[in-house]
Amino acid sequence: MRTHLLIATAVFAVSSCIAPQTVSSPTSEATNSASNLYDKVLSETRARLDSAIGNPIDVPVPLDAGGGYTHEQHKRNAKAIYQAGLLYEATGERKYLDHAVRLLDSYVELYPTLGLHPKQKEQTPGRLFWQSLNEAWWLVYTIQGYEIIRDDLADDKRGEIESELIRPMAEFLSEGQPQTFDKVHNHGTWATAAVGMTGYVLGDQSYVEKALLGLDRSGTGGFLRQLDELFSPDGYYNEGPYYQRFALMPFVLFGQAIQANEPERGIFERRDGILEKAILSTIHQNYAGLFFPINDAIKDKGIATQELLYGVAVAYELSGDPALLSVVAEQGRVVPTEGGRQLATDLSAGKAEPFPYQSMRLRDGANGDQGALDVLRASDDPNGFTAVVKNTSQGLGHGHFDKMGLLVFDRGSEILRDYGAARFLNIEAKYGGHYLRENDAYAKQTIAHNALVVDRTSHFGGVTEEGNKHRPDIGDFVIGERISATSASIDKAYPAVTLTRTVALVNDPALEAPVLIDLVRGAGEGLHDFDLPWHYNGQLVETNYTIDADTIARAPLGDQAGYQYLWKVGEAELPNAQAQTTLLLDNRFYSLTSAVPEGTHVLLAELGANDPDFNLRREPALILRTPLSRSASFATVIEPHGEYNGIDEFTLASHSQIERVEHVEGDGMDVVQLHLKSGETVSVGLAGKSGSSEQHIMQTDSGAVSWTGPYEVIGSDQGE
Repeated sequence: MRTHLLIATAVFAVSSCIAPQTVSSPTSEATNSASNLYDKVLSETRARLDSAIGNPIDVPVPLDAGGGYTHEQHKRNAKAIYQAGLLYEATGERKYLDHAVRLLDSYVELYPTLGLHPKQKEQTPGRLFWQSLNEAWWLVYTIQGYEIIRDDLADDKRGEIESELIRPMAEFLSEGQPQTFDKVHNHGTWATAAVGMTGYVLGDQSYVEKALLGLDRSGTGGFLRQLDELFSPDGYYNEGPYYQRFALMPFVLFGQAIQANEPERGIFERRDGILEKAILSTIHQNYAGLFFPINDAIKDKGIATQELLYGVAVAYELSGDPALLSVVAEQGRVVPTEGGRQLATDLSAGKAEPFPYQSMRLRDGANGDQGALDVLRASDDPNGFTAVVKNTSQGLGHGHFDKMGLLVFDRGSEILRDYGAARFLNIEAKYGGHYLRENDAYAKQTIAHNALVVDRTSHFGGVTEEGNKHRPDIGDFVIGERISATSASIDKAYPAVTLTRTVALVNDPALEAPVLIDLVRGAGEGLHDFDLPWHYNGQLVETNYTIDADTIARAPLGDQAGYQYLWKVGEAELPNAQAQTTLLLDNRFYSLTSAVPEGTHVLLAELGANDPDFNLRREPALILRTPLSRSASFATVIEPHGEYNGIDEFTLASHSQIERVEHVEGDGMDVVQLHLKSGETVSVGLAGKSGSSEQHIMQTDSGAVSWTGPYEVIGSDQGE
């Protein structure tokens, strides 16, 4: 078996994988299915290549933007070269090598004739593709397939492929585009990985050094700098989980190539094992199999994505952690490599253990000092009640203006949701697959998120460069049996205004299930309008306020900062400074009960205004608005309860068990009290930046409340 310069791509002979053994056990059906994961990917790959071999080679002149025919065909060809190499090694059948060579020959003819792509994207353009990012992606796949067949080619054929195609492409991606190659960004990661892997295959150390250290070999650019700067010490990627997923593949593939060729560099030990941490943190940033949709995220991307398939295989090779096998079971696929085979084998052998989903703080920034993504999970169930608080940095150009934004999930669904990106990825009919103009004009704006808005303008005025300078000041993060909580504040999102948010998962015997307490405050100089939007999922079924609905004519909520895309569909005054809204989603009820300032009213909204091309999803929102005030505090309890069964026609506990919420503010501390319809009271003390032994006491209408440390539940079972 050939020793590979890049990664452990070697697969066992296909003939040994066609008839999997039956495992004799009570779970033989499940484990047999697991063992078939590897067999399945090989058989599917072989069937796909065998079908293609019988057809004419299709290497079209580049014409289309992302998603168009030529764009997608060149992507298919790169994968075909890679897969043909794998199958040639697995079977020894010459037809696979010949197919790879036919494809490569066609590119040898085409590539030298190409100028820049006719539909250049706003980023650095490519030749085969509208942006060089795709070109780097193409080379990462192609060079792996080429490595496998290279030794079996005649010298003149090797020379032709390398001099006319592979070296020119590597030069174009490096010296030809320094602004991308030396950039600390996912585009730079793909470019450096492509060139560095090419260097190892061609035996050209100059390519490797450029890839690792930048074009001038000084270390001011290059893969190593990206590895050091783009991930936090916890493995969180600066641009968020969607782009972490995308960047993960070149990081792990080039990492394996470095390890295979220069183990003395200790690439997997670098920064305390940052590559493995990056893989694991990517897994943790999912709910029900889909990545948290913060920043420019396409919401249907999840852990079964190709990049994380490779990531899990690499992580398992590094650690042998059996919890990764349960991730493979969720993914339902493996990669056609030796790592994929080992994952499938061990999964079928029943070695899997549950992946430890848990509450955690993922710090942001290279030194972990640029905020954090805080995840609060009520249990280890990956589909359980979960809150995500975005206390991170801006996230560069893909960041959204929602400091301390909140997402809430339960039973596999978003309850309070984030819009993600306004984009139809690779659907050419929708602006050529680009980000839509509504991405900047709506999806990035603060009102598009569950984050506090001041004076109907976005955080940092919607200016990315300003947002990149600032991040929240994070408070204590605590995980406990009765309460898990986080807090943060920022005084740079708006001039002379400070925003704070404390989010706590609370468990108490008086409650049907854990609830989420969300305490949001804005305070500053002068008078301001404060808007707290809830982008909710599900059907509105009950409120404690009377809605004056706009049933005949509608008007947008504003003319800028995203408000222009929201229809005002109703309005309501609030009785006794209390707002209670109950939703029904997937046979479960969710009540949002808020203590709000006097004079606060509710706006009901729906996306779709000023959207003649129907680019935006029609989603509802509820906005708590406190007008013309120096400060505003919103204390909300998000409460799952009851059940609706449409099949058996019964309803249980459809009404909230909370009578009212009381919020008492002090100097750096707060008490939120849940007064239940049962007559019991659950009190929660919140002082987000205090020592673990610091004592607090506050007076409420029902008496003094005292606690120790940053957060504590003074529950119904502890007396008043």
